[in-house]
This record gives sequence, structure tokens and C-alpha cells, in this order.
Amino acid sequence: MQASVVVIGGGVIGTSIAFHLAAAGVRDVVLVERGELASGSTSKAAGGVRAQFSDELNVLLGARSLQSFDRFEQDTGYDIGLHRVGYLFLLSTPEDVASFEASVRMQNALGVRSRMLTPKEARKLSPLISTDGLLAAAYSPDDGHCTPEAVVHGYAAAARALGVRVLRRTEVTGVERHGDTVTAVATTLGPIATSTVVCAAGPWSRAVGAMVGVDLPVQPLRRQIAVTEAVRGLPPNLPMTIDFSSSLYFHGEGPGLLVGMSDPDERPGFGTDTHDRWIPRLTAAMQRRAPALLDLRRTGGWAGLYEVTPDHNALIGEAPAVSRFLYATGFSGHGFLQGPAVGEVVRDLYLGRVPFVDVSPLNAGRFAADAPRPEANRV
Repeated sequence: MQASVVVIGGGVIGTSIAFHLAAAGVRDVVLVERGELASGSTSKAAGGVRAQFSDELNVLLGARSLQSFDRFEQDTGYDIGLHRVGYLFLLSTPEDVASFEASVRMQNALGVRSRMLTPKEARKLSPLISTDGLLAAAYSPDDGHCTPEAVVHGYAAAARALGVRVLRRTEVTGVERHGDTVTAVATTLGPIATSTVVCAAGPWSRAVGAMVGVDLPVQPLRRQIAVTEAVRGLPPNLPMTIDFSSSLYFHGEGPGLLVGMSDPDERPGFGTDTHDRWIPRLTAAMQRRAPALLDLRRTGGWAGLYEVTPDHNALIGEAPAVSRFLYATGFSGHGFLQGPAVGEVVRDLYLGRVPFVDVSPLNAGRFAADAPRPEANRV
């Protein structure tokens, strides 16, 4: 088998890249996925889409992706269940208020319609919360949530229609080189001759980078989500609501709620089994900020993997010492919402075009150069 480009990873990043390459006229694109499409981190995502970040690069990537999500059904024929109900960040310390005020000013300068709210205004939008101890909130009406699997399958179907070959249940076992030049990708279905590899393997990216001697500092970290029973009187436009100090978040999921929170005791690893060790912290956060949630029965839930970098910001770029090895990974929980824009960026890096945003500060070498780029708003 031969390919002009081999994309490794069948989640939102990989399928977006494959689609954007093919739509730009790149022929013989092959996407390789070790399991089923969207079976990794994408299928376990909470589905939030937003442009509210503290890093200008993330704001631009998020805003561009929101535009793509808005026209996704028109472009691909797939309904992704987009609900632009907004993101509401609840702030309870003076430091967080000051940080978000600065971020809102920056976001507004970039065209994002975010704004600061009073606690009373926040509760009007999200009536399940308590305003005790709440100082302010940040809100953008253009953010929201949609269905991750639908996005992946929409991109994959559109990519196939443009000639992309999608190899499911196919594992990459190595990347062959002649000197510093990529020549083939070894897989369980046999070798694929190619001169270009794009790593979009999420939590498994470090192992792929090691195949060509490129350090992609990505660690897998389990995050859990719970789904509740139906909530009587649930507002149809309930925003994605995040208690910033605890990281507790929830949004509408059918007649009930999808609820999640980070667990500071979680250690890196590939385990995706669910456990109850996080429940005491979750309960305490609910008691403080959304006590109405305590009365709801859990009806389901799951665990998935974040792909975390040391500064909680993505790795996007091309390896300088290997021709040609590109990568888009390490999104630290923001990969789904940035997927459409990242597909555009990697397409342009491959074609030698100037992307709509300069992603050079996100290159993987920034850590060796002691130039991390931390994202403060990393819930």
C-alpha cells in the first residue's frame, strides 16, 4: 500500500486532518486507527465547545472551530446535536475574578462575545446553582456542547467521499526511515509506503513519537463523567456550568445532566475503569455550589483519558529533525473543541501554507527550550 500522507489516530483530530487534507486536493491519504473510529478519548469527551480561554492561541482555535461546528451539518450532512447554550464559569476568589476579567478583555478584542456577570445573573442562567460565596461569573453565549462521535463519523464519511482510505482495527507498529526521511509506516496489515506521517494518536502519541525519536511529552490521565436521571423543569438552554475553583461542571444530557470533575488524586495511566474514589470530592463540590444535584440519582457514566502535557497546552507542529513527521496531540481536554481548526492548521503545515494562526509556540520542543505556554482556563 502507498500513501502521500498517513494519519495515525481515528478521533476528532485525526479525522479532521484527513478530511481537510483531502478537501484541499491531497490524494492517497490513509487514516489508521487501532480500534474503531472515535473509540479513544473523543467518545469519552463531555462534548463542550468554547472559545473562552486565557491563551490567545486557544481562543483563536476555539472560535474558528465554533464556526465549523455551526456549519457542520451543511458541510458534511451530519447532525452533531449542537447546542449553543453558552459556557458559564462561576468564580469565587478575587484572584479568579481578576484573571477572568483580563481574559474577557482579550477575548473581546479577538471578537468573542464573552462578558462578566453578577452572581444573580449567573443563577438566572443556571438555576441549579447556589450563589453563596460566589463573587462573579464569566459567560459567552456562543459556546455550548455537541456530540463527539457524530463529529468524528461526519468527518470520516466526508473524508471517504473525497478518497481517504480509513483502516480500522489496524495498529501502527513502527515508522521506517531512510536516514532522517520517513519512508513507510509499519502496521498489522502490512507496510504503507509514505513520505509523511501525522501523529494524532491522543494519549498514545508519546509511543508514536518515539518510533522516530521525537519526544511528545503526553501522559494519559483518567477523567470520569456521571449521567443523572431526568431533571424536572430543566431549562432547555441550560449553559455548560463550571465551578472554576472545584472544576465541577454539568450540562444538559437528554432529560438529565452530564456531570464531571477533575480528581487531583488521579495518577497518569491508561486505565479507563470507573471507580467511586472521586465521589466524596464530587459530593462536597455539589454541596457547596449546586446542592440541587445531590438529590439526583446516577443512571450511568464512564471514564476516558485526557492527553496531558506539562503546561496543559497542545503540541502542534512538525519535527525539525525528521522529514516529514507532523503532530497534533496533547490537548489536555481541549482536543474535541479544537478539532476542526486543528485540521485546517495541519493541512496548511503539510502544504507549506501560512495557517490562520501561528502555532509555532505550541511546538513540542518548547519544553526542552524552557518555554512552556501554560493555559490557566484548563477545566
